[in-house]
Amino acid sequence: MENPVYKTGNYKTIWTRRMPPEDCDRYYNFTVFACQLNEMEEGVAPTDSRRRPDQRLMENAMWNESNVEKVRLEESQRARRRQREAEAEQAAAEGRPYPPYEPIWFVKEQEEGTDQLVHVYKGQYWDCKAKQEWTKCP
Repeated sequence: MENPVYKTGNYKTIWTRRMPPEDCDRYYNFTVFACQLNEMEEGVAPTDSRRRPDQRLMENAMWNESNVEKVRLEESQRARRRQREAEAEQAAAEGRPYPPYEPIWFVKEQEEGTDQLVHVYKGQYWDCKAKQEWTKCP
């Protein structure tokens, strides 16, 4: 079997790598852009992961405090999940429906041409951010 040969036109550079700073070894060899991705930004949703206290502590190199806070947050999440599971069991025992968890900014849809369910952006976040209207957030 032969490999096909494709003819292409003139090329156009659409992206050029920016070299990391000389001291990038102090920052896990991240580029400046990668380091800036987790920086706090004004007006983000209360649910934005940049607001997580363990993330903020880690950013400030407070490793032990960050780990303690991460464990606390994760246990709180587990407790909420167990509560929802117990409520769902109770509802099932009583023969009533129990609404599943619904993400705020995404909806589950079947991907076209596959059997997979994917999360599709609902398109509301940026409007809510512009208006600083976060009543949808827990």
